[in-house]
Amino acid sequence: MKKALVTGGSGGIGAAVCRRLAADGCHVYIHANSGLKAAQALADAIRADGGSAEVLVFDVTDGTAVADVLSPLVAEQPIQILVNNAGIHDDVVFPGMSAGQWHRVMDVSVNGFFNVTQPLMMPMIRSRWGRIINLSSIAALTGNPGQVNYAAAKGALNSATKSLAREVASRGITVNAVAPGIIDTPMSASAFDAAEIARLVPMKRTGSPAEVADLIGFLVSPQAAYITGQIISINGGMI
Repeated sequence: MKKALVTGGSGGIGAAVCRRLAADGCHVYIHANSGLKAAQALADAIRADGGSAEVLVFDVTDGTAVADVLSPLVAEQPIQILVNNAGIHDDVVFPGMSAGQWHRVMDVSVNGFFNVTQPLMMPMIRSRWGRIINLSSIAALTGNPGQVNYAAAKGALNSATKSLAREVASRGITVNAVAPGIIDTPMSASAFDAAEIARLVPMKRTGSPAEVADLIGFLVSPQAAYITGQIISINGGMI
């Protein structure tokens, strides 16, 4: 049974990914920081359905805390599937953006990517098989007013995806990014009304977390072994 780690696993997209990976036979580590109660309920639900899951708690921005949790887990068996889903947004037009708003968003997406991914790399490399998926955003591809910090963070993640993919391709490890558009999560519900979704999205609807999870499920499967270094957007035709 392969081990999979999903950061931000208790959120809308993260929870759907955890369910998909568990249904595909993985032992899923559901990461949480502030969402511990939701993560535990998700783990209980996965186990009730016959899957295998447990909760890990750490702050992705704290490299020492991350290593303390992850290093013992990979001492004997690598985590071969990693979905870097943890991320935050703190939207404001750039002239009014504080240094704190800039650094918090960058810290979770960019430093969080490093803190979680780097300790898993050598065990994954030694196993000569791995799948890394980084959750990006359409904002990194098109830009979005009020999200200079978020777009910059996800854009950095896209560049890291491409470079890391080249480093580890010969080791049987693929690295890709998934860039969702407007997905039916609490975050998008508060940001877009039905009229705006109809105007922005050619399909006239939001995507579902399960649709994003299905894409990720394919990318981590053996059938996607020749896909690496790609930024794949799932957005209903927005771009």
